[in-house]
Amino acid sequence: MTAPTDEQIAKLGAALDVFVRRFKLADAAPGKPLAELDKQILLYVQKHPGSGPTDVARFLGVATTTISSATDRLARRGLLVRDRPAEDRRAVALKLTREGDASATAQAQAYLAMFKTMLERLSPEERDSLVAMMTKIASYDT
Repeated sequence: MTAPTDEQIAKLGAALDVFVRRFKLADAAPGKPLAELDKQILLYVQKHPGSGPTDVARFLGVATTTISSATDRLARRGLLVRDRPAEDRRAVALKLTREGDASATAQAQAYLAMFKTMLERLSPEERDSLVAMMTKIASYDT
């Protein structure tokens, strides 16, 4: 396989810059906007209630201290609670509040609507090709 050319790299960079600006996802929930990391934490905890900060950090590929700061923010905003299981008082189980669950659900729906908008511009064959290429890029392990 040949290496990408400088021109291809520049064109991809320019296309991704436009892509990010065009499809920047606005906050789906009312109130102060959430950081992207905070949105991802809410979505993960919604799918994995009772998971710990280390689980979230591992999944998102960030330091546990980063998750600790983010969960502090989310707890202060009333979107997430930290429970200490009776069987292990050192452990922390993350759970969404009703508001946090609503925020995560709204965020997931907004992502789906954005993906639909992106794919609607393509033919069925182009959609399949784009999804296959994105999957290949995302699964590349360095």
